[in-house]
Amino acid sequence: MSDRPAAALALLGIVAVALLIAGGALRYGRPGPSRAGARARRAELLPVEPAVGDRHAAFHRALRPWTYTALVAGLAVPLLYGLTPLGAALVGWLTAGPAPLRAALGGLVLGALAEVVSLPFAVRREIVLRRYGLSVRTWRSWFGDAAKSVALGAVLSAAALAALYGLLGASPRWWWAWAAPAAAAVVLLLAFVFPVLVEPLFLRFAPMEPSPLRDRLLALAERGGVPVRDVLVADASRRTTALNAYVSGFGATRRVVVFDTLVTGAPAAEIEAVVAHELGHAARRDVLAGTALAALGAAALCCLLHLVLAWPPVLRAAHATGPADPRSVGVLFAVLAVVGLLLTPVQNLLSRRIEGRADTYALELSRRPGVFAAMQRRLALTNLADLDPGPVPYLLFASHPTTVQRIAAAHAFARAADLPLDNPDVPGHPPEATA
Repeated sequence: MSDRPAAALALLGIVAVALLIAGGALRYGRPGPSRAGARARRAELLPVEPAVGDRHAAFHRALRPWTYTALVAGLAVPLLYGLTPLGAALVGWLTAGPAPLRAALGGLVLGALAEVVSLPFAVRREIVLRRYGLSVRTWRSWFGDAAKSVALGAVLSAAALAALYGLLGASPRWWWAWAAPAAAAVVLLLAFVFPVLVEPLFLRFAPMEPSPLRDRLLALAERGGVPVRDVLVADASRRTTALNAYVSGFGATRRVVVFDTLVTGAPAAEIEAVVAHELGHAARRDVLAGTALAALGAAALCCLLHLVLAWPPVLRAAHATGPADPRSVGVLFAVLAVVGLLLTPVQNLLSRRIEGRADTYALELSRRPGVFAAMQRRLALTNLADLDPGPVPYLLFASHPTTVQRIAAAHAFARAADLPLDNPDVPGHPPEATA
């Protein structure tokens, strides 16, 4: 079998395995209340003062143009690089040195220019976040975080391009067969080292002081059968007023991370509800499934890139003499941009189902639907969530069910379990307490 049919079969096989993994979440995750049904009950489930609703709507009206513009630029710039002589010209001036080095440097040039193009939109988004009180960081801090993100991405992309073009030069027809498993392995490795090496670049963590809240969170994890190493508090208040928590790491590195804004901004029972949701991801192995899907995606991308780079019209449009020509780097950027945009609605659909399943887990673990509903309301109002997203924002950006859907799920659980929505103590569970 020649290389191209083999790459196509490998691509189909990887996609089939990915669909099986994703289908498990779609099949076994509870769909929850429909968006249309929840929207019809919005006034009942999420009553807000008109001024509050107007503020949320105004925030998203101010933010949306810059979000959409950044999205369009993020697609247009790579297509310009990959399908016109511009990308070849920007990389072509690097005429000295081995092809892997020229490809890595060319990728850095293209990436740097893309960052310059996107910078004004990112700045405008930050201005809107500051205007509405969600961002509290200084411009020095903002540019510092941006520089760290760009530097990290540059190192990873340069290493990937050097390795890729090294394989292309060594085995022009079968490089993808080596690159696919290697790319999957790198994704798996990064998933394990990210919490330990990357998260501390952006947040500072400290163990939560011994307290009733810490005891409750550890007891919650034990009751859910999710072993955690520790409960950490992240200093998110240096950057944002938003409330959040998450469970990070695998095995011995797994820990519950709570934003300090959540510790000071919500009652202990609601903090417990947030953490119960995050523990649901660990209990249902959502992080492992997501990591596996990302690894399969990286492998599939290698197969797809071989098929694209073997197509003469694409190489002619990019003014590249062949797949191993560093001037084809722009094609890689274009493929990444197009595939990323096409997969976004699918990823959001899967994510919403997984998040809904974690909500169900949290309700079953805590058995306090009233607390869960109150927590969702607090998160929505504090984080200025879109209370009524339109179909396009919902398709492109909604990785979670809407707040109204999540509150409707709590009401449905209360009816099914015959539990009240006012927050009484439930036998067998710890009583209400303050942190």
